[in-house]
Amino acid sequence: MFAVVTPDTIHLPPGAVIRLPGSWQDYQALNEQLGVGVARRRHRSSPRIKYRDGEILLMAPLPEHGRKVSVIADVAKVLLDHLGREYEAFTPITMELPQESGIEPDYCFYIENWEAIAGKNRINWGVDPSPDLVVEIDITSYTDVNDYLPYRVPEV
Repeated sequence: MFAVVTPDTIHLPPGAVIRLPGSWQDYQALNEQLGVGVARRRHRSSPRIKYRDGEILLMAPLPEHGRKVSVIADVAKVLLDHLGREYEAFTPITMELPQESGIEPDYCFYIENWEAIAGKNRINWGVDPSPDLVVEIDITSYTDVNDYLPYRVPEV
């Protein structure tokens, strides 16, 4: 599969995964080029991006990916509501530990630590707690559970 790269956008065919050697600075620059957070999510032609150990990964999700994560997140919400548990759940989110890791989980839940991030507009990954649960749908072999080790996420 081929990626089309222009100064303003990167288009990948659905389901494509591209692995590139790169530094944290390269990751940050590419993240900036793609547009950060919610602005990027509005333009679904932009790929998901991840940084780990000198490697930048780009992935274009398939519709199947979105459907499956939606169902799993909805089941988790129903179970938490049934148990009367307070929680914060959201997507999209970019988790970053500078120079070490950058990842975009499909969905995340704060259950035990919901109060620590309730009402926050930004999460400081070196200070605030990590999500208690991260949901990842891996159709394209883009995700490795070890990607979440630096964040100490208890359940992926």
